[in-house]
This record gives sequence, C-alpha cells and structure tokens, in this order.
Amino acid sequence: MNPKDNGPRWVLALTSVVSFMVSLDSQVVATALPAIRVHLHASLAALEWTVNAYTLSFAVLLLTGAAAGERLGRRRMLAAGVGLFTAASAACALAPNASALIAARALQGAGAALMLPLALALLSANFPPQRRAWALGIFSSVTGIAVLAGPVVGGAVTQGLAWPWIFWLNVPIGAILIPLILTRMTATAATPAKLDPVGLLLATGGALGLVWALIRANSIGWASPEITAALAAGALLATAFVAWELHTGHPMVPMRLFKQRSFAAGNAAAFTVFAMLLSLVFLMAQFLQTGLGFDPLGTGLRLLPGWATLTLIAPFAGPLIARVGERPLISGGLTVAAGGLAWIALIARTGLPYENLIAPLILTGSGASVAIPATMSAVMTSVPPAAIGQASGTLNMLRQLGGVFGIAICAAVFAARGGYASPAQFTRGFGPALGACAGLALLGAVAGLILPGKQRPAPATHIQPVPQPRETKPRETKPLETRR
Repeated sequence: MNPKDNGPRWVLALTSVVSFMVSLDSQVVATALPAIRVHLHASLAALEWTVNAYTLSFAVLLLTGAAAGERLGRRRMLAAGVGLFTAASAACALAPNASALIAARALQGAGAALMLPLALALLSANFPPQRRAWALGIFSSVTGIAVLAGPVVGGAVTQGLAWPWIFWLNVPIGAILIPLILTRMTATAATPAKLDPVGLLLATGGALGLVWALIRANSIGWASPEITAALAAGALLATAFVAWELHTGHPMVPMRLFKQRSFAAGNAAAFTVFAMLLSLVFLMAQFLQTGLGFDPLGTGLRLLPGWATLTLIAPFAGPLIARVGERPLISGGLTVAAGGLAWIALIARTGLPYENLIAPLILTGSGASVAIPATMSAVMTSVPPAAIGQASGTLNMLRQLGGVFGIAICAAVFAARGGYASPAQFTRGFGPALGACAGLALLGAVAGLILPGKQRPAPATHIQPVPQPRETKPRETKPLETRR
C-alpha cells in the first residue's frame, strides 16, 4: 500500500484530536471552579477571568491565527499552536495563584486560536469535495463529544486526582501530537496572506475594556473612575475598530458582509446563544456544588441532560432548516431555551431535589440545539463562495466573544445579589443571574425574527405557452454587382 494513501486518514485523526483538546478545555474548567476558588483563594472576578481569559484570547486571535497559518505554512503553525497550548497547560497546572492561572489561560487561548482554524483548513484541503462532508462530520462529532464530556471529565479528574490534572492531561497528548503533525502531514506552501495588526489591537482593547468594567463594577462600584474609564475606553476602541475595518484594504472582519440582513442577524443570534450557553455552564456547575452540595463528578454527570441534546438533536436540524428555514428555528428554539432558564431561576433554592432540574435543562438544551445550526446556516448561506472563509472566521469570533460577555453580564447580576458565604447566599444570586441568562436567549430570539423568511418557489401556472413562430433560414441573395 502506498504510504500516501494514509495521508488523509492521518490528517483526519490528528485534526480531530486537536479539536478535541481545544473544545474540551473550553468546558473542562467549569466543574473545577469551586475547587480552584478554595485552593487558590480566588474571588468571583478571578473565576470569571479563569474562563474568560481563555475565551477572549481565543476569540480575538482566531482570525489572526488563520492568517498566520496561510502566511507561514499551516502545518508549521499548527504544530506551533499545539506547542504553545501544551506549555500553557503546564503553566496552568503549576499556577501558584489566581493571577498566574489567568495569564496561563490567556496563553492557552492563543494556542487554541492557532490550532482550531488551521486544523479545519488542513482537513478541508486534504479531502476531495466528495469525501469532505464525511470527514467534516467525523471532525464535528469529535468536537461535540468533547463539549459533552468536558464537565464530566473535569469533575472526575478534580474529584479523583486534583484540579491541576485537568491541565496536566494535555501535556503528554501535545508531546505526542507535535512530532506526528510534522511527520505525517504534508507541508503547505506559504501564501501572501495579509495580517491586520491594527484591527487586532483595537478589537482586543475594546473587548477587554468592556469586559473589565462588567467584571469589576460590582466590587468597586459602577460610578467609580476606573469603571467609567474602562467603559469609555472600551466603547471608543470598539468604535475605532469598526471605522478601521471599514476603510482598511485587508480587514480582519469584513464589515461589508453585515449589509446582508441574514449575515448580521445570524451573527447576532449566534453571539447571544453562546452568551447564554457559557454563562449557563459557568453558573450551573457552581450551583450544583456550592448551592446543592454535589461533588465535582456528580455535578458533571448532572449537567449531561442539557448537554446531551447538543449531540442528539442537532443532527436533525439540517432537514428542519431545509423545510422551514432558519427564522422559526432560531426564534422558536431560543424562546424555548429562555423558558427553560426562567423555569430554573424561579425554582432555584437550597435543598432543591435534582429531579426538578432535569426537565428545564432538557428544554434549554433542546432549544439551543436547533438554534445553533440555524445560526450557522443563516450566516454561511448569505455570503458568496469567495467570502466563506471570512464569514466562518467572523462567526466563530463573535460566538466566542458572546461567551465572554455572557459570563461577565450574568456574573455581574449574581454579584449584586449573592456570594459564596453560604449555599443560601449563593442561591440568592443564582436565580437573578439565570433570569439574565434567559434575557440573553430572548435577545437572540428577537434577532432571529429579523431574518428573512424561507423563500418558497413561485407557484406553477397552467397557462399554455404561446407558440413561437418557426425560425426560417433567410434566403441568400447575390450582390448587386454580380446580378445579371
């Protein structure tokens, strides 16, 4: 057998492992947060940054990571991304305090921003069109398993070993992956891809200023000079980012695409659905442990009813989109999800039997499961083929930023009412925070209503076509000077 025949199989295996690592680490921390809080004496703000440092770094560097791969070679930069991710994982495990953990998590996010888009690009390039859908299906299913397993793995490792081991697990995997990537994948030629360093700095500064203000406001006061300055700087830099992207020749985010109603509304809905989901897992994992007294592994297992729907229901969303269009699935799905979140917010109390949470968790997960593929469809089908890469990068960036802002907003609501002094105090803040989470879902439902409806084919008519006269060949005539 020709060794080259196994090339695409190696690419599929290696890129799937890369996606598994990145996706698992976005979820695995959730069930370890209470242990991290106790061991490192971390505040609520520090717990938020433990999650948000990874997600924010991942979001703002995602498009730059993809461009760096095109410019310097995808295989080389994928290996570099795995190396950075692995080293940052070791730094997370060795962190002596919350500040060091947050810095290491930001480096992890930077590594993930190189890994995920380049893995997807390498996978797409190594499979012909007739086999690409099959390969992407396996890649996506592995990603879904990682998202589903994240809270369970985090809980099992935290309870069975210790919370640093959720990061140590990445080290041997990364050490094996790097040489395999460099020897089993074909090198790609560098292309003159353009970077947008000014756009990157403006986007990072704008997001950081706004998130900083949301996280710090409850501890030092909304009227404090620090919060006022952070909000003003964040808004100013975000506005400057939009202005820069409109005028630069090589924008990081193609603002012209937002003129399409489907593109703009689909991205807005994607932003809010991920704001809802990440804030839900951030709060629910702590409620099950701090409010209801379950251990980390039990918490991870009890989150499964909501998360399993992402794997069980999402595959059926494709035929539904083809039948009814994206608008009813986004608006209806997120309205259902908001109902499930509001249900949990209303019944939340200390001593609540877990059985009372199963139905609203399933309801919330089911609503999100039909909405997420519909937002992807709305965005990706609204752009020409030449803009698919930019549209995909923009969608992924906004989804990650949605998670950052969702956690910051809902944690701010929690901090205004609750705390960690007792289960009762935690629960007092948890209910309103879940209410804010439901509000984010409703905002996404409203964004879905802006989408155009499904285009139906024009009805066939029974009018007989008017017969056209038969075309006859014109008679040839001789030139006048040759006639006799």
